[in-house]
Amino acid sequence: MSFVPPGSGRPGDPASPDTPVAHDAHEVAKLAAESRTLAELTARQSVCRACPRLVKWREEVADVKRRAFADETYWGRPIAGWGDEAPHTLIVGLAPAAHGGNRTGRIFTGDRSGDWLFASLYRTGFAVQETSVHAGDGQRLIGARMMAAVRCAPPANKPTPEERDTCLPWLARELALVAGTTRVIVALGGFAWQAVWPALREAGFTLPRRRPPFGHAVEVPLSYGEAPVTLIGCYHPSQQNTFTGRVTADMLDAVFARAAALGKATL
Repeated sequence: MSFVPPGSGRPGDPASPDTPVAHDAHEVAKLAAESRTLAELTARQSVCRACPRLVKWREEVADVKRRAFADETYWGRPIAGWGDEAPHTLIVGLAPAAHGGNRTGRIFTGDRSGDWLFASLYRTGFAVQETSVHAGDGQRLIGARMMAAVRCAPPANKPTPEERDTCLPWLARELALVAGTTRVIVALGGFAWQAVWPALREAGFTLPRRRPPFGHAVEVPLSYGEAPVTLIGCYHPSQQNTFTGRVTADMLDAVFARAAALGKATL
């Protein structure tokens, strides 16, 4: 099989064999809107088949595999949001990596970007372990939750605008379900920065009239009801960025230390 069957016992699997499956954009919007809890939402996220190109790619990668992981069973399904259910800080990324999250079943887990990210989260008090290797490794987030703008690994790490828009209701509904405690949102990279704005609006956050351009450590004041919320831009810890020095460990730590301070101060 090209993916882990829902409810088969894989650690971290939020779904069951009876979880409803979205097969197009209309069904994504319907199932997301009808999800009353994070558990219900993440289960539905994890079995979505709405984007034919992404479904084909993620399952092809799970079949072919990378030589280093030839003996592993790849997840091969969408990657659901993960972390604290009442977070003060949200971390929004682009999409799972083909041999990272698409293999392990957890966002930012099992690839070099995740190695950099979780090490920083550990140093700044958001994670209980320095590494994130697989979904059953004991890793846990403290006061934080991770999610992606697109839930499936895309070819060349480039989802299409249509795929981004199809996935938006999953993101918007997850934002809405945790909005009451959220005080900080960290967008990793320009794609996540662009994708999170319409999702925040749909989730009920109040946004500025003009969208500021993405930049590292850029802060934008938002609100949810009477509560202040801060959106922070952060360069993505991709290999291209870390190898060239565009992102350093100190730069990541500064962003997440700032997020921790803001999150705890406004609760």
